[in-house]
Amino acid sequence: MKRFFLSLFWIGLIFIAITSCDNKRVFEDYQKIQGMVWNKDSVFTFEFNVTSSMINHNLYVNVRNKINYSYSNLWMFVEIVDPNGLATKDTFEITLAEPSGKWLGEGFGGIKTSQVIFRRNVVFNETGNYKVKIQQGMRDENLEGISDIGFRVEKN
Repeated sequence: MKRFFLSLFWIGLIFIAITSCDNKRVFEDYQKIQGMVWNKDSVFTFEFNVTSSMINHNLYVNVRNKINYSYSNLWMFVEIVDPNGLATKDTFEITLAEPSGKWLGEGFGGIKTSQVIFRRNVVFNETGNYKVKIQQGMRDENLEGISDIGFRVEKN
């Protein structure tokens, strides 16, 4: 029995070591969509701080969807607001399933997680607090089956 707990301890320690080594991550956060129904007027805002204007960054949009989500893609409006209040807005599509219907994200138990590159090699010209606002751009007033929206910034 002692051997079992010792093995369990080492497995847990290795798991923590592997999952905590994310040296590239500058920011990552998820926000839960209440009732898994995303209204077209709901905007999710993420705030992060940029400390250097000399580093390239990759930006990702993260989506968690139920496998009963009605579509194979998700259109979004993504707005980035710099510390001076200057905003740039893009329309962005994430493909969540193959044409055959096979889900592309990772996960099990009815929820798939997709992390898709939004922009590569971004240099933030200003240091300070940035905001990213994400709004669904599908035709449905209330989009069902999306459970969480996330945003990630990493050093390139």
